Amino acid sequence: MKHWEYRPFAAAEAARLQSEHGISRLLAVLLVQRGISDPEQAGRFLQPSLSHLHDPGLMLGMRKAVERLRGAIAKKERILIYGDYDVDGTTSVVILRKAIELAGGAAGYHVPHRVKEGYGMREDVIEQASRDHVRLVISVDTGIRESDVVDRANELGIDCIITDHHLPEAAVPKALAVLNPNQPGCGYPDKNLCGVGVAFKLAHALLAGLEWPPAKLGRVLESMLKIVAIGTIADVVPLLGENRVFSKIGLAGLREPRNIGLQALLGVAGFSRAKLPSAGDVAFRLAPRINAAGRMDTAGEVVELFTTPDVARATAIAEKLNGLNSDRQGAEQQIVREILERLREIPPPTESPFIVEAGEGWHAGVIGIVASRIVERYHRPTLVLSCNADAGLATGSARGIRAFHLLEAMESTAELFVRFGGHRQAAGCTLAIDQIDELRRRLNAHAGNVLQPDDFVPTLELDAELPFRSIHDQTMAELAQLAPHGLANPAPRFSTPNVRLVADPRILKEKHLKMRVEDERMSFDAIGWRMAERANGLRRDTRLDAAYTIEADTYNGGWQLVLQDFREARGAQAATRATG
Repeated sequence: MKHWEYRPFAAAEAARLQSEHGISRLLAVLLVQRGISDPEQAGRFLQPSLSHLHDPGLMLGMRKAVERLRGAIAKKERILIYGDYDVDGTTSVVILRKAIELAGGAAGYHVPHRVKEGYGMREDVIEQASRDHVRLVISVDTGIRESDVVDRANELGIDCIITDHHLPEAAVPKALAVLNPNQPGCGYPDKNLCGVGVAFKLAHALLAGLEWPPAKLGRVLESMLKIVAIGTIADVVPLLGENRVFSKIGLAGLREPRNIGLQALLGVAGFSRAKLPSAGDVAFRLAPRINAAGRMDTAGEVVELFTTPDVARATAIAEKLNGLNSDRQGAEQQIVREILERLREIPPPTESPFIVEAGEGWHAGVIGIVASRIVERYHRPTLVLSCNADAGLATGSARGIRAFHLLEAMESTAELFVRFGGHRQAAGCTLAIDQIDELRRRLNAHAGNVLQPDDFVPTLELDAELPFRSIHDQTMAELAQLAPHGLANPAPRFSTPNVRLVADPRILKEKHLKMRVEDERMSFDAIGWRMAERANGLRRDTRLDAAYTIEADTYNGGWQLVLQDFREARGAQAATRATG
């Protein structure tokens, strides 16, 4: 059972937006709840455009980075882009390579193998680049904590440009230029960019210096935003500010993509031109297929997918990614089952606040997803480790809860790791297997000092109490202006008290709950994903308080509810009355 919490809002600010923009009270309230209270700010939010992007020159290090890159292109120096194996990293490589090509240059790339090389930059790759006569290395979505690797590059006469968004250590690497809005001294207005967002800013700055007509520059940037949107949404950064511009324009462009790799990927994911992918579609259908390459094989093929001119090759890669995603799902499910069996008699969170589970041979490419599944089940910070007995090392991925800062927890045990990194909600690490028990003890001690009992009760944030009579085409058309949805701009979540089950609920595929609920003689189908176990005690005429989002019913037409939670009816709630 979750704690239901309604987002606060200032009624006067909502009334002002309603008056100045001619929108409904409901939409005005939802905007204010998302931090959009100024009328000008609301206008930019509802109609984002390229003109709303900040000057890339505002980012610390940008001038020096662009000058060095232009010089390398002019002198035809060998350039290497050093990426990462996830969606953010691979899309960053694609964007920056394309920009360099448009500027008259060429760049090779290296995307590490997740299992064989692990996360981050490696000195041996830089040494091989030196033997290949590379004189400029540009990192994307990595590098901000790679001082030793950058020092080695400096020794070999290689200049480094670091582009990253992860939180830096006390001192940033001694690179020729560091582009990261989160580094000390950087006054860039938007601190929420992900790796592909930072790479795009470098691409924008580079292309802006080519003296193209503004219309041409705009067309090229908009074309790039299709890929930028995928990386941005997949990396789960706040979809506000520039990220909203990226995602809104980029998703619109996915209706008619020209990139043959993107066409092939959309095809294997089951999309047609008749349906524009949403942010949810990118997060749950496109991103997993792209990520599957880095999780189960090599992510270099993702770059090839988006850059090959060969239709047959693009189709083959897309189909391979689709197969790898199925393999990933199978590996993930097997590990989750094993961990859940171990945790059947788990102590209460006050005794065991941080879950640490390790297994020999667990596929390192899926342990991050597994950690997320365990957090969903137990609502405790979780670290899942894949052990390699031959190497004596364990590779781990951690996922957190709202009240807990994972990177700070990792930093409190820094001496136990061979390497580690991440941010508040996700982190990764490598350590000796014989240190796992000590790590478990210390992470639990840290979590025990930081977390309170209420922190282990998941909170469901709701926007408003909504009568069913307010769910109709006009309301939904207006609410569609809030999309795309993601972190900091979630799909609106509503509640309706005292609804009645019209019939006994049904179980779909042994794991999903389907019911039809009625309020004031209006009824809707409601689907509860992975809620089958909550069907006990539910029958026709049961009264419930329901919390849900609303989506189009693609099979029957109209609208259906996607249940977020439900509970025995308690009568009218002291909730936001946003309609009227």
